[in-house]
Amino acid sequence: MPTVIEGGGAAAGLRFAIVRSRYNEEVTKRLLEGALDALRKGGARDEAIDVVFVPGAFEIPMVASRLARSRRYDAIICLGAVIRGETPHFEYISAEVSRGIARVSYDYGMPVIFGVLTTDTDEQADARSGVGGINRGYDAGLAAIEMANLMKRLGGPPRHSSRKRSR
Repeated sequence: MPTVIEGGGAAAGLRFAIVRSRYNEEVTKRLLEGALDALRKGGARDEAIDVVFVPGAFEIPMVASRLARSRRYDAIICLGAVIRGETPHFEYISAEVSRGIARVSYDYGMPVIFGVLTTDTDEQADARSGVGGINRGYDAGLAAIEMANLMKRLGGPPRHSSRKRSR
């Protein structure tokens, strides 16, 4: 029988950062509430969660990169909403945000969870952010817990505490 390695487990003892776009405020607010709910239900304490607000989805990867570089977190959750309009802006933003978030994860070898909605309509964004039962922010929180635990089991890069240790 092969060895199976999975990332289940609790959030207790883990640190999380959440980067949330303020653009499409009502949608991203619900995504944040969902992510926090998942982390808390998983056992994370509020003191182990930092939330950083950015103006829009485009700014998420830069801030996620800075947070990842600090090595203070076991996982970073990126939350935003890019809703299609009448210009090609949607394609540019959604593509760059997707690439940027993936790159942070690859560059730092840590879980950087994609919780950015890319929808055609406001109604679709509402339906995926808690209006009607589904909350992709909650799903992102669960994925962060699972991936943080998986990376620990796989021996991911060491975290460095920002606190000085006594000798």
